[in-house]
Amino acid sequence: MDDIGQLGAVAFVAALMVAAIALLLMMQLSHARAARHLRGRISGVQARAAGARGRTASVASVRKDTGGRYPAFEGILRHVIPRPALLRYRLAQTGFSIGIGQYALICLATGAGFTLLRTLAFHLPLPLALLLGVVSGLGLPHFAVSFLIARRIRQFLADFPEAIELIIRGLRSGLPVQESIRIVGQAFAGPVGLEFAQISDRVRFGQQLEDALWDAAGRVDQPDFKFFVVSLAVQRETGGNLAETLENLAEILRRRRQMKLRIRAMSSEARASAMILGSLPFIMFGLLWAVNGGYVLTLFSDPRGIAMVVFAFGCLAVGVGVMWKMARFEI
Repeated sequence: MDDIGQLGAVAFVAALMVAAIALLLMMQLSHARAARHLRGRISGVQARAAGARGRTASVASVRKDTGGRYPAFEGILRHVIPRPALLRYRLAQTGFSIGIGQYALICLATGAGFTLLRTLAFHLPLPLALLLGVVSGLGLPHFAVSFLIARRIRQFLADFPEAIELIIRGLRSGLPVQESIRIVGQAFAGPVGLEFAQISDRVRFGQQLEDALWDAAGRVDQPDFKFFVVSLAVQRETGGNLAETLENLAEILRRRRQMKLRIRAMSSEARASAMILGSLPFIMFGLLWAVNGGYVLTLFSDPRGIAMVVFAFGCLAVGVGVMWKMARFEI
Protein backbone atom coordinates (compact mmCIF):
# COMPACT_ATOMS: atom_id res chain seq x y z
CA MET A 1 0.00 0.00 0.00
CA ASP A 2 1.42 3.39 -1.02
CA ASP A 3 1.70 6.40 1.29
CA ILE A 4 -1.46 8.06 -0.04
CA GLY A 5 -3.52 4.94 0.58
CA GLN A 6 -2.00 4.56 4.04
CA LEU A 7 -2.83 8.15 4.94
CA GLY A 8 -6.35 7.69 3.58
CA ALA A 9 -6.84 4.60 5.74
CA VAL A 10 -5.56 6.44 8.83
CA ALA A 11 -7.85 9.37 8.08
CA PHE A 12 -10.80 7.00 7.71
CA VAL A 13 -10.11 5.33 11.06
CA ALA A 14 -9.65 8.72 12.74
CA ALA A 15 -12.94 9.95 11.28
CA LEU A 16 -14.63 6.80 12.53
CA MET A 17 -13.33 7.44 16.05
CA VAL A 18 -14.51 11.08 15.96
CA ALA A 19 -17.93 10.00 14.72
CA ALA A 20 -18.24 7.39 17.49
CA ILE A 21 -17.30 9.91 20.19
CA ALA A 22 -19.68 12.51 18.76
CA LEU A 23 -22.50 9.96 18.64
CA LEU A 24 -21.81 9.00 22.25
CA LEU A 25 -21.96 12.63 23.38
CA MET A 26 -25.16 13.30 21.45
CA MET A 27 -26.84 10.25 22.94
CA GLN A 28 -25.63 11.21 26.42
CA LEU A 29 -27.26 14.65 26.08
CA SER A 30 -30.43 13.09 24.70
CA HIS A 31 -30.51 10.64 27.61
CA ALA A 32 -30.11 13.48 30.12
CA ARG A 33 -33.20 15.22 28.75
CA ALA A 34 -35.17 11.97 28.66
CA ALA A 35 -34.09 11.11 32.21
CA ARG A 36 -35.30 14.48 33.54
CA HIS A 37 -38.63 13.99 31.81
CA LEU A 38 -38.94 10.45 33.16
CA ARG A 39 -38.12 11.53 36.72
CA GLY A 40 -40.84 14.15 36.49
CA ARG A 41 -43.38 11.59 35.31
CA ILE A 42 -42.41 9.12 38.06
CA SER A 43 -42.64 11.82 40.72
CA GLY A 44 -46.13 12.74 39.51
CA VAL A 45 -47.27 9.13 39.54
CA GLN A 46 -45.82 8.59 43.02
CA ALA A 47 -47.60 11.68 44.33
CA ARG A 48 -50.95 10.46 42.98
CA ALA A 49 -50.39 6.89 44.14
CA ALA A 50 -49.21 7.56 47.70
CA GLY A 51 -50.54 4.93 50.06
CA ALA A 52 -51.90 2.63 47.33
CA ARG A 53 -49.94 -0.59 47.02
CA GLY A 54 -51.17 -1.51 43.58
CA ARG A 55 -50.19 1.82 42.11
CA THR A 56 -46.79 1.80 43.75
CA ALA A 57 -46.23 -1.57 42.12
CA SER A 58 -47.10 0.01 38.77
CA VAL A 59 -44.53 2.72 39.45
CA ALA A 60 -41.93 0.00 39.96
CA SER A 61 -42.93 -1.60 36.69
CA VAL A 62 -42.64 1.76 34.89
CA ARG A 63 -39.15 2.18 36.30
CA LYS A 64 -38.20 -1.35 35.29
CA ASP A 65 -39.49 -1.10 31.71
CA THR A 66 -37.61 2.08 30.81
CA GLY A 67 -34.73 -0.03 29.47
CA GLY A 68 -31.28 1.31 28.78
CA ARG A 69 -30.00 4.79 28.21
CA TYR A 70 -30.47 4.82 24.45
CA PRO A 71 -33.72 2.98 23.66
CA ALA A 72 -33.71 3.67 19.90
CA PHE A 73 -30.08 2.65 19.40
CA GLU A 74 -30.44 -0.38 21.66
CA GLY A 75 -33.55 -1.43 19.77
CA ILE A 76 -31.43 -1.66 16.62
CA LEU A 77 -28.68 -3.55 18.44
CA ARG A 78 -31.14 -6.16 19.70
CA HIS A 79 -31.52 -7.35 16.12
CA VAL A 80 -27.75 -7.41 15.54
CA ILE A 81 -26.35 -8.84 18.78
CA PRO A 82 -26.91 -12.62 18.99
CA ARG A 83 -27.86 -12.75 22.69
CA PRO A 84 -28.78 -9.27 23.97
CA ALA A 85 -30.43 -10.57 27.15
CA LEU A 86 -27.19 -12.27 28.24
CA LEU A 87 -25.18 -9.12 27.51
CA ARG A 88 -27.65 -6.98 29.47
CA TYR A 89 -27.43 -9.47 32.34
CA ARG A 90 -23.61 -9.29 32.38
CA LEU A 91 -23.65 -5.50 32.30
CA ALA A 92 -26.08 -5.43 35.24
CA GLN A 93 -23.74 -7.70 37.22
CA THR A 94 -20.97 -5.09 37.06
CA GLY A 95 -22.93 -2.80 39.38
CA PHE A 96 -22.68 0.13 36.95
CA SER A 97 -25.44 1.64 34.85
CA ILE A 98 -24.11 0.50 31.47
CA GLY A 99 -26.55 -0.05 28.63
CA ILE A 100 -26.09 -2.10 25.49
CA GLY A 101 -25.77 1.09 23.44
CA GLN A 102 -22.97 2.42 25.61
CA TYR A 103 -21.19 -0.93 25.51
CA ALA A 104 -21.43 -1.08 21.71
CA LEU A 105 -20.00 2.43 21.36
CA ILE A 106 -17.15 1.57 23.76
CA CYS A 107 -16.35 -1.51 21.63
CA LEU A 108 -16.42 0.62 18.48
CA ALA A 109 -14.17 3.32 19.94
CA THR A 110 -11.75 0.71 21.35
CA GLY A 111 -11.48 -1.13 18.04
CA ALA A 112 -11.00 2.07 16.04
CA GLY A 113 -8.42 3.39 18.51
CA PHE A 114 -6.33 0.21 18.44
CA THR A 115 -6.55 0.06 14.64
CA LEU A 116 -5.24 3.62 14.40
CA LEU A 117 -2.51 2.94 16.98
CA ARG A 118 -1.26 -0.18 15.22
CA THR A 119 -1.34 1.54 11.83
CA LEU A 120 0.65 4.57 13.01
CA ALA A 121 3.02 2.98 15.54
CA PHE A 122 3.73 -0.42 14.00
CA HIS A 123 3.03 0.38 10.31
CA LEU A 124 0.99 -2.79 9.95
CA PRO A 125 -0.91 -3.54 6.75
CA LEU A 126 -4.43 -2.16 6.90
CA PRO A 127 -6.23 -5.56 6.71
CA LEU A 128 -4.16 -6.94 9.58
CA ALA A 129 -4.61 -3.74 11.61
CA LEU A 130 -8.37 -3.88 11.05
CA LEU A 131 -8.47 -7.54 12.08
CA LEU A 132 -6.51 -6.83 15.26
CA GLY A 133 -8.74 -3.79 15.88
CA VAL A 134 -11.88 -5.91 15.67
CA VAL A 135 -10.37 -8.47 18.05
CA SER A 136 -9.39 -5.70 20.49
CA GLY A 137 -12.75 -3.95 20.21
CA LEU A 138 -14.62 -7.13 21.05
CA GLY A 139 -12.17 -8.72 23.47
CA LEU A 140 -10.95 -5.89 25.70
CA PRO A 141 -14.43 -4.62 26.76
CA HIS A 142 -15.50 -8.24 27.35
CA PHE A 143 -12.54 -8.87 29.65
CA ALA A 144 -13.12 -5.52 31.37
CA VAL A 145 -16.75 -6.48 32.11
CA SER A 146 -15.59 -9.89 33.41
CA PHE A 147 -13.05 -8.17 35.66
CA LEU A 148 -15.68 -5.80 37.07
CA ILE A 149 -18.08 -8.69 37.71
CA ALA A 150 -15.40 -10.75 39.48
CA ARG A 151 -14.31 -7.78 41.61
CA ARG A 152 -17.89 -7.00 42.62
CA ILE A 153 -18.56 -10.63 43.55
CA ARG A 154 -15.41 -10.76 45.67
CA GLN A 155 -16.47 -7.62 47.51
CA PHE A 156 -19.98 -8.98 48.01
CA LEU A 157 -18.84 -12.35 49.37
CA ALA A 158 -16.33 -10.69 51.71
CA ASP A 159 -19.07 -8.70 53.52
CA PHE A 160 -21.99 -11.10 53.12
CA PRO A 161 -21.43 -13.19 56.32
CA GLU A 162 -21.28 -10.00 58.40
CA ALA A 163 -24.50 -8.83 56.76
CA ILE A 164 -26.19 -12.08 57.76
CA GLU A 165 -24.92 -11.61 61.33
CA LEU A 166 -26.49 -8.15 61.39
CA ILE A 167 -29.81 -9.62 60.22
CA ILE A 168 -29.57 -12.25 62.95
CA ARG A 169 -29.04 -9.59 65.62
CA GLY A 170 -32.02 -7.65 64.26
CA LEU A 171 -34.26 -10.72 64.34
CA ARG A 172 -33.24 -11.58 67.90
CA SER A 173 -34.00 -8.03 68.99
CA GLY A 174 -37.54 -8.36 67.63
CA LEU A 175 -37.27 -6.61 64.26
CA PRO A 176 -39.00 -8.08 61.19
CA VAL A 177 -36.98 -9.41 58.27
CA GLN A 178 -37.78 -6.43 56.01
CA GLU A 179 -36.53 -3.95 58.62
CA SER A 180 -33.36 -5.98 59.21
CA ILE A 181 -32.67 -5.98 55.46
CA ARG A 182 -33.17 -2.21 55.36
CA ILE A 183 -30.66 -1.78 58.20
CA VAL A 184 -28.11 -3.88 56.29
CA GLY A 185 -28.58 -1.66 53.25
CA GLN A 186 -27.84 1.41 55.37
CA ALA A 187 -24.98 -0.05 57.42
CA PHE A 188 -22.86 -1.57 54.65
CA ALA A 189 -21.10 0.11 51.76
CA GLY A 190 -20.24 -1.51 48.48
CA PRO A 191 -22.18 -4.26 46.69
CA VAL A 192 -23.77 -5.73 49.84
CA GLY A 193 -25.24 -2.41 50.90
CA LEU A 194 -26.43 -1.58 47.39
CA GLU A 195 -28.14 -4.94 46.84
CA PHE A 196 -29.90 -4.99 50.22
CA ALA A 197 -30.92 -1.34 49.84
CA GLN A 198 -32.40 -2.18 46.43
CA ILE A 199 -34.28 -5.13 47.95
CA SER A 200 -35.69 -2.86 50.65
CA ASP A 201 -36.71 -0.22 48.10
CA ARG A 202 -38.51 -2.77 45.93
CA VAL A 203 -40.40 -4.11 48.93
CA ARG A 204 -41.47 -0.57 49.83
CA PHE A 205 -42.69 -0.08 46.26
CA GLY A 206 -44.98 -3.09 46.69
CA GLN A 207 -42.97 -6.05 45.42
CA GLN A 208 -43.03 -9.26 47.43
CA LEU A 209 -39.93 -9.88 49.54
CA GLU A 210 -39.27 -13.27 47.99
CA ASP A 211 -39.50 -11.86 44.45
CA ALA A 212 -37.13 -9.02 45.33
CA LEU A 213 -34.66 -11.50 46.83
CA TRP A 214 -34.73 -13.72 43.74
CA ASP A 215 -34.19 -10.68 41.52
CA ALA A 216 -31.10 -9.84 43.57
CA ALA A 217 -29.97 -13.46 43.39
CA GLY A 218 -30.11 -13.20 39.60
CA ARG A 219 -27.83 -10.16 39.67
CA VAL A 220 -25.38 -11.60 42.18
CA ASP A 221 -25.55 -15.16 40.78
CA GLN A 222 -23.66 -16.79 43.65
CA PRO A 223 -24.58 -19.99 45.56
CA ASP A 224 -23.95 -18.26 48.89
CA PHE A 225 -26.66 -15.67 48.30
CA LYS A 226 -29.03 -18.25 46.83
CA PHE A 227 -28.66 -20.30 50.03
CA PHE A 228 -29.74 -17.20 51.94
CA VAL A 229 -32.78 -16.66 49.70
CA VAL A 230 -33.80 -20.32 49.95
CA SER A 231 -33.49 -20.18 53.75
CA LEU A 232 -35.80 -17.18 53.95
CA ALA A 233 -38.28 -18.72 51.48
CA VAL A 234 -38.44 -22.05 53.35
CA GLN A 235 -38.84 -20.29 56.68
CA ARG A 236 -41.75 -18.22 55.36
CA GLU A 237 -43.42 -21.41 54.10
CA THR A 238 -42.80 -23.74 57.07
CA GLY A 239 -41.95 -21.45 59.99
CA GLY A 240 -39.20 -22.10 62.52
CA ASN A 241 -36.32 -20.25 64.11
CA LEU A 242 -35.00 -18.08 61.31
CA ALA A 243 -32.19 -16.61 63.42
CA GLU A 244 -30.75 -20.05 64.15
CA THR A 245 -31.02 -21.05 60.48
CA LEU A 246 -29.20 -17.92 59.36
CA GLU A 247 -26.55 -18.40 62.05
CA ASN A 248 -25.77 -21.88 60.70
CA LEU A 249 -25.69 -20.47 57.17
CA ALA A 250 -23.25 -17.73 58.18
CA GLU A 251 -20.94 -20.31 59.73
CA ILE A 252 -21.05 -22.45 56.57
CA LEU A 253 -20.28 -19.43 54.40
CA ARG A 254 -17.28 -18.51 56.56
CA ARG A 255 -15.91 -22.03 56.27
CA ARG A 256 -16.39 -21.96 52.50
CA ARG A 257 -14.50 -18.69 52.30
CA GLN A 258 -11.67 -20.03 54.46
CA MET A 259 -11.39 -23.09 52.22
CA LYS A 260 -11.27 -20.90 49.10
CA LEU A 261 -8.51 -18.76 50.59
CA ARG A 262 -6.55 -21.87 51.55
CA ILE A 263 -6.85 -23.27 48.03
CA ARG A 264 -5.86 -19.91 46.58
CA ALA A 265 -2.71 -19.89 48.71
CA MET A 266 -1.83 -23.47 47.71
CA SER A 267 -2.32 -22.75 44.00
CA SER A 268 -0.44 -19.43 44.02
CA GLU A 269 2.67 -21.05 42.51
CA ALA A 270 0.75 -22.40 39.51
CA ARG A 271 -0.96 -19.03 38.94
CA ALA A 272 2.35 -17.18 39.19
CA SER A 273 3.91 -19.59 36.68
CA ALA A 274 1.02 -19.04 34.27
CA MET A 275 1.37 -15.25 34.49
CA ILE A 276 5.16 -15.33 34.06
CA LEU A 277 5.11 -17.72 31.11
CA GLY A 278 2.25 -15.81 29.50
CA SER A 279 3.98 -12.44 29.80
CA LEU A 280 7.49 -13.52 28.67
CA PRO A 281 6.74 -13.45 24.91
CA PHE A 282 5.34 -9.92 25.15
CA ILE A 283 8.30 -8.74 27.24
CA MET A 284 10.79 -10.17 24.76
CA PHE A 285 8.89 -8.66 21.85
CA GLY A 286 9.00 -5.24 23.52
CA LEU A 287 12.74 -5.51 24.19
CA LEU A 288 13.53 -6.64 20.62
CA TRP A 289 11.31 -3.92 19.17
CA ALA A 290 13.11 -1.30 21.26
CA VAL A 291 16.51 -2.56 20.08
CA ASN A 292 15.70 -3.27 16.42
CA GLY A 293 12.14 -2.53 15.43
CA GLY A 294 12.54 -3.33 11.74
CA TYR A 295 13.81 -6.82 12.51
CA VAL A 296 10.80 -7.67 14.70
CA LEU A 297 8.18 -6.09 12.44
CA THR A 298 9.15 -8.51 9.69
CA LEU A 299 6.86 -10.97 11.46
CA PHE A 300 3.90 -8.74 10.60
CA SER A 301 4.89 -7.89 7.02
CA ASP A 302 5.78 -11.38 5.79
CA PRO A 303 2.94 -13.94 5.37
CA ARG A 304 5.08 -16.64 6.97
CA GLY A 305 5.72 -14.42 9.96
CA ILE A 306 1.99 -13.68 10.32
CA ALA A 307 1.26 -17.42 10.29
CA MET A 308 3.93 -17.98 12.95
CA VAL A 309 2.48 -15.22 15.13
CA VAL A 310 -1.05 -16.64 14.86
CA PHE A 311 0.18 -20.15 15.69
CA ALA A 312 2.26 -18.88 18.62
CA PHE A 313 -0.68 -16.91 20.04
CA GLY A 314 -2.89 -19.99 19.76
CA CYS A 315 -0.40 -22.20 21.59
CA LEU A 316 0.17 -19.54 24.23
CA ALA A 317 -3.56 -19.13 24.82
CA VAL A 318 -4.10 -22.88 25.14
CA GLY A 319 -1.17 -23.33 27.52
CA VAL A 320 -2.05 -20.42 29.79
CA GLY A 321 -5.72 -21.44 29.77
CA VAL A 322 -4.89 -25.00 30.83
CA MET A 323 -2.60 -23.82 33.63
CA TRP A 324 -5.17 -21.30 34.82
CA LYS A 325 -7.92 -23.90 34.80
CA MET A 326 -5.76 -26.32 36.82
CA ALA A 327 -5.26 -23.63 39.47
CA ARG A 328 -9.00 -22.96 39.95
CA PHE A 329 -11.26 -25.14 42.07
CA GLU A 330 -14.96 -25.06 42.76
CA ILE A 331 -16.02 -25.34 46.40
